[in-house]
Amino acid sequence: MSVMVEGGKLDKIILGLNSEYDIYAPVLKEKRGRFSDTDLIKYDKISSIEEIVWDKKSTYSPKEIIFPITQRLFYFTGDKQTEVIDNSKKTMIFLRACDINGISRLDDIFLKNGIEKDVYYQRLREKVTFVLMECSSSFDNCFCVSMNTNKTDNYSIAMRKDKDQYLVEIKDEKYNDLFKDKGGKVDFQPQFIEENAIKVTTPDVEEMPQTIYNHEMWDEYNARCTSCGRCNTTCIGCSCFTSTDIAYEENEEVGERRRCWSGCQVDGYSNMAGGHEFRKTKASRMRFKTLHKVYDFKKRFNKNMCVGCGRCDDNCPEYISFSKCINKLTEII
Repeated sequence: MSVMVEGGKLDKIILGLNSEYDIYAPVLKEKRGRFSDTDLIKYDKISSIEEIVWDKKSTYSPKEIIFPITQRLFYFTGDKQTEVIDNSKKTMIFLRACDINGISRLDDIFLKNGIEKDVYYQRLREKVTFVLMECSSSFDNCFCVSMNTNKTDNYSIAMRKDKDQYLVEIKDEKYNDLFKDKGGKVDFQPQFIEENAIKVTTPDVEEMPQTIYNHEMWDEYNARCTSCGRCNTTCIGCSCFTSTDIAYEENEEVGERRRCWSGCQVDGYSNMAGGHEFRKTKASRMRFKTLHKVYDFKKRFNKNMCVGCGRCDDNCPEYISFSKCINKLTEII
């Protein structure tokens, strides 16, 4: 079913859903960008359709909604542990096709990457409903078409903003009653980006040539990369974290375990007991990230981890382009 709904009526639908759902979408945060006079677009809870930014790419991905930056796992008191109880509401997220495909990469890592599922991720993920935001045109640094992530059918509702009205496709029948009598029926199906300005060719190899691991192409990143980790934290597909135990000051035998985001580019991430470190140079970390995203992950799950959203290129303070890195790797191979 597809309908055209006025913004005011859509607001009433959203207000009605707020008792059951936390609704997230990209919103504008004025003067909170990288510099004092720049804005930030990030995912946050909304109560009105007018809060959503439709014509710009969000600075950060929506992954923190289902994979929190900091997440309590359990409390401990002496030798007893108490698992954190999740009492959160269901979640509805407005997403573009690349981000929906990006969350499928998180699903692969947390739910399909071994015998056991990550229960902390699973509990939040099971509550999620996707609302597809139609992309009318490609944004800067996007290369989703090259990564085959420009299209998806994994959504319950799809929307296109048309001035003060919204074209809505209700794919999941359980939401039909929400839009019943709220607007006139139309013939609408979301359109998808068919071409990006940036073209990327990923390496198509069964086994990565051993010579690539020590190739000179990686050396330039020793001088350029600052190990800030922005590429990891803005990426929808990066799923690395570290765990830490926090003892309370009042009683050191009482505290909590948390897991926090980390990433392969961050100093100290690969440190181990005894002072061992697998990837000491920035070149080795860039090599690991690149091969993980377009080779190792693909061998395991038959798709690239990178979805071509371009946020790593958008946010790198040294203007390192991951799309160019992939193309360079492919050309050398």
